[in-house]
Amino acid sequence: MTKDDRNRANARFTKPNQAKSEYDVATKAVLDNMAKLKALRLAREAASPPPPAAVKKARRKSPEKSGEKAPALADWLAGQQSGGRRT
Repeated sequence: MTKDDRNRANARFTKPNQAKSEYDVATKAVLDNMAKLKALRLAREAASPPPPAAVKKARRKSPEKSGEKAPALADWLAGQQSGGRRT
């Protein structure tokens, strides 16, 4: 094996390590930025008073549409069967 071949082989194996270290540096930079932003958010939230709780409005009861009651289940099923529907 010549020196040139050896240098080429070493170059192949050193590039992935270099790329990994660049990846690690980028990952660390992102994590540091997230930690800084979280600290700023927590400080801002601690400095300002919490917003008042929203008061839920009471729902109005819907008026009865027609004072009639729905037919009994047995009557409804009988009507469905007589109408040609089978379930």
